[in-house]
Parts: sequence; C-alpha cells; structure tokens
Amino acid sequence: MANAAGSREILEYRGRPLRRKDNIIYYGSMSDKYIIMMQITDSKKVEDMDVATRVSVQLQLTDPDLKSRDRVVRSTEKSGLYAAMDVASVWLDRARDDKI
Repeated sequence: MANAAGSREILEYRGRPLRRKDNIIYYGSMSDKYIIMMQITDSKKVEDMDVATRVSVQLQLTDPDLKSRDRVVRSTEKSGLYAAMDVASVWLDRARDDKI
C-alpha cells in the first residue's frame, strides 16, 4: 500500500516483515538466517473475498549458495492462514534461539 508520498508501508506480523507475491507469502527478513515461505494451495470464496483454506509452510535457510530444495529445513501444511502464521512465528522464534 502506498501513501501520499509514494513510499510503501511494510506489513508486519509479530515484529517481522510480510511480503506477498500472488499466492506466496514470505515472512521474515532475508538478512536473517531463516525465513518462512507460505504458499496458499487452496482457497474458498466467502462473500466477495478469497479465504485461504490450505497453506503450505516451509522454514527455509536464506543462504543463496544452496539449491532451493536444500534450503528447506521444516515443512507442514495447515488449514487456514491464521494457523499457518501461528506455526511460522513459532518456527522463526525457535530458529532465532537455535532450538530447531
């Protein structure tokens, strides 16, 4: 979302940035060792809005020298975006504290 000055506001959840591109949401900072990638794999229409019903969650290393499949540390699938965001936040907290 752009404000009047043309700069973009950064969305955050529990103090970490959120970025969305189509059906993929990135949670965390690329300057950290880990980031979360959430892919909305299924959704349903509720009134005039699409609501995520199935979300794939992956804890990934941000090391650009690794192949994409070697970056995945943990993965799960959750029913709904709220459940996916909840587990993503816990995983990043544990990764920050080296309790993976």
